[in-house]
Amino acid sequence: MSGPHPLNQAVIAQALHDLRNGQLRRCKAMGFGEEELDALKHPALVSVLINASVSWCKVQVNREVLKHLLRQVEDVEQEILTIDRMLRLGASTDMISRFYGLTHQEVALRRDVLGLPKRKGRHPVLSEEQEMALWQRWQPAIKAREIDFDDDAAMLDLAMELAEALSLPMSVIWATIRSWIDQGLA
Repeated sequence: MSGPHPLNQAVIAQALHDLRNGQLRRCKAMGFGEEELDALKHPALVSVLINASVSWCKVQVNREVLKHLLRQVEDVEQEILTIDRMLRLGASTDMISRFYGLTHQEVALRRDVLGLPKRKGRHPVLSEEQEMALWQRWQPAIKAREIDFDDDAAMLDLAMELAEALSLPMSVIWATIRSWIDQGLA
């Protein structure tokens, strides 16, 4: 003789938890009707349901939701890599906060985890030669990729590439690019 079916036990435990917390709709969404919910008020009937060796419920996987959740894991991993890359390239705390919602303390912790030195003050502004080199790379890249000036994600990717290519702090590159756009020079 086989023992109680674990799925039955899990469903009853969840239903009882939901009922105790006033979540009647959740019980109904699982498939319980009024008659079954009334039965859950009686310990003897609950015992029969919990100890049944045959499954009286079924599991159905919502594949779209499952796929979405699995993609979220990939998105989080990519976000962590991007934040780390931005910090290594000299992005400011405000940039990280703006794009990823991290607090100043979280950014400081990420810097510590990455072994980056503590930042003191702002990065210096670009020299005329550095600004010219940035312009000469930025302009063709914007046109070749057809990046809209309001597309912050695409602009951020380009700013990271330019920071790597020119060995300049990303926060300074970002501020310079935003200044050009605001002045209508782009």
